[in-house]
Amino acid sequence: MKIVVLGATGTIGKAVMELLQSKGHEVIAAARSTSPSIDITDPASIDRFYAQVGEVDAIVSVAGEAAFVQVDKLTDEQVQLSINSKLLGQINMVRKGLTRLRPNGVAVITGGFLAYIPAPQTAMIAMVNAGLEGFTKAAALDLTEGRRILIVHPPWVAETAAALGMDPSPWPNAAKTAEAYLTAIEGTKTGKPIFVEGFTPSGS
Repeated sequence: MKIVVLGATGTIGKAVMELLQSKGHEVIAAARSTSPSIDITDPASIDRFYAQVGEVDAIVSVAGEAAFVQVDKLTDEQVQLSINSKLLGQINMVRKGLTRLRPNGVAVITGGFLAYIPAPQTAMIAMVNAGLEGFTKAAALDLTEGRRILIVHPPWVAETAAALGMDPSPWPNAAKTAEAYLTAIEGTKTGKPIFVEGFTPSGS
């Protein structure tokens, strides 16, 4: 399969790309620093990227920023960043990519565990993640010719937890997290949330 991995320079994105390559897939890395480059906060940049890449079998997004700030300290800029980057950026990546997505192709976007189990200072992140799941469920009803869409909700990954000064031991590493994306790509589900094995929140 020819697969775009958006956010390929990030911790999870790198692991996803390496796993897909190990399975024999043709992977196109997509980030601000790649060629072709892409800025998901700029719809015109997304259009230019797809014009250069052409048709694909899968679009995987492991990208987007959202503010990690106590709600009463959020600035207008931080709210807008969260919306423009992780929320609208991924939505635009999907909707603009549909004309390039082959029949029976799949789009996989990234939310996060905080949509189900929020923590202090995560109001914007939880909102964006939950909104992306709602988009996934509804967008699946509009897709044709066997196309699918799913959302992966990763927990903290060990590498990120360690970088933030947290105990990494309870969390899966990036390689383990990447397996959830492979499950989404190679499976048959659509409109559903996908979780890392062993990290499915209760009530999901």
